[in-house]
Amino acid sequence: MPFDIQIIGGGLAGSEAAWQLAEAGFRIRLSEMRGGGDTTPAHETDRLAEMVCSNSFRSDDAEHNAVGLLHQEMRALGSLIMRAADKHRVPAGSALAVDREAFAAEVTRSIESHPNITIVRERVDTLPDHPALIATGPLTGSKLAEAIAAETGQDSLAFFDAIAPIVHRDSIDMDVAWMAARWDKGGKDYVNCPLDRDQYEAFVQALRDGEKTEFKEWEKDTPYFEGCMPIEVMAERGVDTLRYGPMKGVGLDNPRTGRWPYAVVQLRQDNALGTLWNMVGFQTKLKHGEQVRIFRTIPGLENAEFARLGGIHRNSFINSPRLLDGELRLKSKPNIRFAGQITGCEGYVESAAVGLLAARFAIAELKDDRLAPPPAETALGALLGHITGGADADTYQPMNVNFGLMPPPDTRLRKADRKKAYTDRARTALAEWLESSRVVEPA
Repeated sequence: MPFDIQIIGGGLAGSEAAWQLAEAGFRIRLSEMRGGGDTTPAHETDRLAEMVCSNSFRSDDAEHNAVGLLHQEMRALGSLIMRAADKHRVPAGSALAVDREAFAAEVTRSIESHPNITIVRERVDTLPDHPALIATGPLTGSKLAEAIAAETGQDSLAFFDAIAPIVHRDSIDMDVAWMAARWDKGGKDYVNCPLDRDQYEAFVQALRDGEKTEFKEWEKDTPYFEGCMPIEVMAERGVDTLRYGPMKGVGLDNPRTGRWPYAVVQLRQDNALGTLWNMVGFQTKLKHGEQVRIFRTIPGLENAEFARLGGIHRNSFINSPRLLDGELRLKSKPNIRFAGQITGCEGYVESAAVGLLAARFAIAELKDDRLAPPPAETALGALLGHITGGADADTYQPMNVNFGLMPPPDTRLRKADRKKAYTDRARTALAEWLESSRVVEPA
C-alpha cells in the first residue's frame, strides 16, 4: 500500500501519531518489529501501546497537577491514548490507572481497523529518506540506534528503567492489610500493608543485602532516572529514604490501630477484574528469587503469588535540545521527526503527548502549511519547549511534565493558589491556540 509517511515504532507515541495523521486523511505505514520475529527485553506481547512498567498515567487532577492538565489538553486534541485510557480505567484514587491488557487491545483494534493505516511487522535498521517519524522508544533496536548515532555524530545517552512486580489479589492477607487512599482522597483504592519500625528496618537491610542483577561492562556507568529509581537503590541512600518516599505512612489511618503505620507498602489495581495489583514504587533490579523471598517479609504479603516479577532494562534517548528543531525534526535530516521517550520525555502520557505533537507538525507540513507550537503556558507547549531547547543540552536528562517547565505567573501568589493559577492560565492559552492556529481537528 502506498503511504504518505512512515511511523517506526508502535508504542504509545507511535500509535498516537499514527492515529492523528490517519484521522487527518494521510496514509500511514506503521512499522513495528514486535510480531515480526523480534522483541525487546521488557515487552511481553506484540500489542501496540503495551505498558511495560506501571499501569498508571498518574494524577488526573487537571486543576492542581501538571500531568492531569496534560491529560485534559490531549483529550481536547482527540487523543486515541487518552480515549482508550478513559475507557479502561480502574480505581486508583485521583490517579488515572488502566487495565493494561484491555488498554493495549483497545489501541491495537483502533489502529488495525483504521482504513488509512497499514501495520507492517518489520524491523527498521536504517534512517529513511522519505517522510518518517521515529517513535521506537527507550528500547530502540541496536542497528537503528547505531544509524541514529552515525547520522547525528552524538554518543548515545542512556539510563536504566526498572519494572515493579504484580501480585495476585487473592494471595494478599487482608486480615493484615486494608483498603484506603492517602488522606482518603478518591476512595479506598489502594491495598496498604503496614510495617512497624523493626519490620521496616529489617526490610531495608534485606534490600541492601539482596542479590542484584549484574550489569554488562558497557552498562555500569549508565545513570538511573530519578523518577523510576529501583527500590534497593533508594534503600542504599539511607535507612529513612523509603519511609519518606514510596513507603511513607503519612495520611493512612490503619483501622486496626487508629494510627499511621511507621511505613507502608501500597498496591494499586492493575486490571479491570481487580485480580492483579502492582506494588507502587517498587521497581527493582533484585534477582527474581530474591524478590520473592524479600517481598514475602512484608506484612500481608507472606503468601503473595506474583503474576510478574520486577525487572530492569536499558533505556536510550537522544540529546533532543541539540539535535531536534522546534517541530521535532532532526536538524541534519529534516524528513525525519522523533517522538516519545526516545526524545527524552519520561512517562506514558508525556510519550503519547510528544507523539501527538509530532503528528500535528507533520500534518501541517504534508499540507504545505505550518503549525505554530502550543504556547509555553500549556502543558503541551512546556513539554515541547523543554525537549527542543529549554533544557541544557550539556546536562540533558529525561523529564516528566511539571509546572517548573512553564513560565512563572506574572503576579505573586500564595503557595496554595499557585497550581490553580498555572492550570487556569494554561486552559486559556490552549483555547486561544486552538482558535488561532490552523490545527487539523480529528474527524
